[in-house]
Amino acid sequence: MTSDLTSPLGLRSVWVIALFDLPTDTPELRRAYARFRKSLLEDGFTMMQYSVYQRHCASMENAEVHMKRMGAAVPAKGEVRFLVITDKQFSKIVTFWGKRRQAPQSTPAQLEFF
Repeated sequence: MTSDLTSPLGLRSVWVIALFDLPTDTPELRRAYARFRKSLLEDGFTMMQYSVYQRHCASMENAEVHMKRMGAAVPAKGEVRFLVITDKQFSKIVTFWGKRRQAPQSTPAQLEFF
């Protein structure tokens, strides 16, 4: 019997959330911020809100690869945190835009090959 968190193949679909607070006080720091943000986008992350990016991964092992890669791209100054949540937990996010409730994002309809 498989749990709702695990597929029949033993893979657990997860989301990696990147939360960051990077300084932008000087032109050099702004460039470092821009490089990091571009690295996230090139690695398949999408913006959830300012300084919060998300990426769907087919398994925890795949998530670890992306966190390690992005960890290596973190600028020398500032702070970056990576949070991993299951697909089921992600589906329970409640989003409000102004006073209207928004529908939760659905899981991407894409296949990932390792």
